[in-house]
Amino acid sequence: MSKSATPTAETATAEPIKIAFQDLGEAAKGVVVVLAGPDLAFGPETQALLTPIAATLARAAAADRFKAKAGGSFDLLAPDLAGVDRLIVVGLGDGKEPVDWVKLGGQIRGAIPMSAENVTVLLESADGSLGAEQAADVALGARLRSYVFETYKTKKKDDATPAQLEKLVFAVADEAAAKKAWKLKIGLAEGVEIARTLVNEPPNVLTPTEFARRAEELTKLGVEVEVMDDKALRKAGFGALLAVGQGSEQESRVVVMRWNGAKKKDEQPVAFIGKGVIFDTGGISIKPGASMDEMKGDMAGAACVVGLMHALASRKAKANVIGAIGCVENMPDGKAYRPGDIITGLSGQTIEVINTDAEGRLVLADVLWHVQETYKPKFMVDLATLTGAILIALGTTNAGLFSNDDELSENLKKAGEATGETVWRMPLSAEYDKLIDSKFADMKQTGGRHGGSITAAQFLKRHVNGTPWAHLDIAGTGMNSPATDINRSWGSGWGVRLLDRLVRDSYEG
Repeated sequence: MSKSATPTAETATAEPIKIAFQDLGEAAKGVVVVLAGPDLAFGPETQALLTPIAATLARAAAADRFKAKAGGSFDLLAPDLAGVDRLIVVGLGDGKEPVDWVKLGGQIRGAIPMSAENVTVLLESADGSLGAEQAADVALGARLRSYVFETYKTKKKDDATPAQLEKLVFAVADEAAAKKAWKLKIGLAEGVEIARTLVNEPPNVLTPTEFARRAEELTKLGVEVEVMDDKALRKAGFGALLAVGQGSEQESRVVVMRWNGAKKKDEQPVAFIGKGVIFDTGGISIKPGASMDEMKGDMAGAACVVGLMHALASRKAKANVIGAIGCVENMPDGKAYRPGDIITGLSGQTIEVINTDAEGRLVLADVLWHVQETYKPKFMVDLATLTGAILIALGTTNAGLFSNDDELSENLKKAGEATGETVWRMPLSAEYDKLIDSKFADMKQTGGRHGGSITAAQFLKRHVNGTPWAHLDIAGTGMNSPATDINRSWGSGWGVRLLDRLVRDSYEG
């Protein structure tokens, strides 16, 4: 029997960079990174270290036209400092704008050469040392910037290419406090990495069944996980979701993850729902061949929810949280659903299918209904790479936010501003809702070309019975997103930090 061409799901992944802390007073050796304000202003410990080369440093900064712009850097090879092989100076900005410490961590990591082996970062600003929370944020940014996905590469392009940096040491004023703060961030870093890896995985490995299996690994952290297979979904009446998956040889799955961390175990939960279209051909309304390979990322919403549940459970969030994902594969087969079909969703409402490539809203509709009817959540937030139209409207900077609740929208906006995973609120109204009225069923699945993101959200709203709800269209941010200071991966893991912050700031007891 020939060996299968499909790689195994257990293929080893790259180890994350190790983060360590030491006291500012300890000797820094190898590659040393320091932080500078305007006019090469350093903190006292850093200044003491650099005093012997002050003149050389000033000339180098002038030659590089270094103005301490946030994230800007220059370096000195073999400075005349005992034990220091290379000195890297990173700017903190002009002090007029607050420092984004997570972003700074990514910028620091980006300034360090790949060939470096022994690296110490002195976390000290001109007016003194950074606090433990700020130090942990810098470490978070550095770790996120370091993420790579090379699971299926059996050979390097160039054997001379140096290995990934394995360890970063941060020198801080209070080592114990920094370690404690970082311990609470590790799960968040892991959650983002989990989401990125899920999005990056190939669809022949990450089937709906395999996706559900990986979600079940959350049980190790105390998360309760329920997996519903095709038989259970048919019995329950998930007609819209099953219609999407019926053209595939792969069975569909719905996974519900429960974290019960609130002091009152019967406290009303908050809920997050993710679209998990593992691969989207468009079905009978098949997509053009160009860039269809990118449709392996059409499950970025579900990936975010799994990563979020890992982050919340890891830090033992004091909240009751439901995470639910609908995992399907949308394929063109003789059994596939067709334009013109009328299907009945879990809500009992009938839906006229206009375009089988508008499948994500059908998946979400059934999962939203299931969550609100079964768990009676305080609110629901769904995430989905739902429409290309949101890319036209907002590009890759903001996710589209649609909501029936002003308070929830404002809390999401604030969490986005705090994390840099920003959202922009879009309209919902009765006039847009009319566009999905159908002559043959309770509603049409799409409302035409104009306002495509809005009518998709209006469709979802018809499956929400008054529960405070927000829909995040992450088609521009969840996959194939541009490189940033904290991400160099095709799968960005967008939303994990946003929603973790939302829970922490607004809904955690």
